[in-house]
Amino acid sequence: MALVEITPQEYDVELDIVYATNRNFTGMPIYTRPACYLHPDAAICLKKASQLARRQGTRIRVLDAFRPQEAQRALWNHTPNPDFIANPDIGSPHGRGVAIDLTLLDQNGKELDMGAGFDEMHIRSYHGADGLSRVAEANRLLLLGIMVTAGFEYYTHEWWHYQLPNARTRYPLFSDSALPVPMMS
Repeated sequence: MALVEITPQEYDVELDIVYATNRNFTGMPIYTRPACYLHPDAAICLKKASQLARRQGTRIRVLDAFRPQEAQRALWNHTPNPDFIANPDIGSPHGRGVAIDLTLLDQNGKELDMGAGFDEMHIRSYHGADGLSRVAEANRLLLLGIMVTAGFEYYTHEWWHYQLPNARTRYPLFSDSALPVPMMS
């Protein structure tokens, strides 16, 4: 099954594909083109999540979604930390198009405080981490409620990462060549 492109207009989300910039933990772009794709099953859940977020007075900012296997290998080669980066030999839910990294924006377009930054590889990024402000914890719980209600499950080590259940057994891996226009050079 082909991946579908996620556009701000159709899904009512903001896109900030961080791996197409140097604002990621590698300090350099991984993708040459900032695009957002998901498996159709995940796209349906994202649309529902976007609607739920709007009802709460927030909006979703997508930071990453489908991640080609070639990109997963580049991230792993840079920082082979299995708590935060899936080994490309096993494959990531991102490589199947059923995972999404995201945060919430307030009504003015400002990111809500989540107590740790995107891709911050630290225990404060874990769901239920100790020492967060009440505001950050409430914002994480809001995001968690939205995403789980929409059909996603969470990954315990990353407040920003959500995926469809049974991702590794139900969905195949895709490479950059599966896209109509590649994301990588």
